Amino acid sequence: LLVESGGGLVQPGGSLRLSCAASGFRMDYYSIGWVRQAPGKEREEVSCLSVNADLSYTADVVKGRFSAIRDNARKLVYLQMDSLKFEDTAVYYCAATYGECPGRIDGYPHWGQGAQVTVDP
Repeated sequence: LLVESGGGLVQPGGSLRLSCAASGFRMDYYSIGWVRQAPGKEREEVSCLSVNADLSYTADVVKGRFSAIRDNARKLVYLQMDSLKFEDTAVYYCAATYGECPGRIDGYPHWGQGAQVTVDP
């Protein structure tokens, strides 16, 4: 089970931190991704934290602004979002897959319910 929290309304240039709480599985065996979907657009993977840190991934569109951190002991994953832009408005999902990052969105079999992030003055 994956449960996101921390979404909300923020002004452009502001920051938010999303949390993803995992339960029911050994999170240290799983790669955790953050996928977003803006209204009228396809889902977009913004980050994947691999079981192998060297194979983690951050999308160019958020690189330098977003950072993902995992705390396996607490079974939590965070997405720190800074310098937010209007185009970052979306529902953000955390997703999990056993082993390495899947390299494609449909490679995640486990999904949270999503958290709305709205960037608007």
